[in-house]
Amino acid sequence: MPEDKQTVKTCTETKVVQTHRVFPSDLNHHATLFGGKLMSLIDDTASISVSRFARNNSIVTASMDKLDFLHPIHSGHSVCVETYVTGAGNTSVEVFAKVMGEDLVTGERYIGATSFISFVVVKEHEDELIKLPQIQPETTEEKMVCEGYEMRRQKRLTDRDFNIRFAEAVSMLPPWLDEKEDK
Repeated sequence: MPEDKQTVKTCTETKVVQTHRVFPSDLNHHATLFGGKLMSLIDDTASISVSRFARNNSIVTASMDKLDFLHPIHSGHSVCVETYVTGAGNTSVEVFAKVMGEDLVTGERYIGATSFISFVVVKEHEDELIKLPQIQPETTEEKMVCEGYEMRRQKRLTDRDFNIRFAEAVSMLPPWLDEKEDK
């Protein structure tokens, strides 16, 4: 790792914007952008924000903590995914995604979705030290979003503990086998 690596980065330094036209092949049966396609666009964009933040390829998606679909995005509209880092711990990074739709005929723009995505450092060696920078918001929006980071982080930690216990209780038998209830 370079010695001159910044210890603080601004949200702007991590910002990534991707804009795409919504084609018929991107639609669900309601003739709006398929949610899975949007999730893929969000994850791709957010991963670039994380790379700009950490300058490290050992960080992977851990969870899409919250994805709220607020307005359908129609065929022929554009979908713009904007992401930036909103918080970081010792081994995790949170990224905010704002999804904007635009009717390319009328010029009307709208918020289509918002999301928070968590990424974690994957160490190749136990003794490997990866130092993540801190994030510094500058705009009113960035300050508002970053302000809630610690509360969202604590909720994620609680949810992770529950999800570990939950996964241990879920059956791993193939669905075609007849599983009987414990009596």
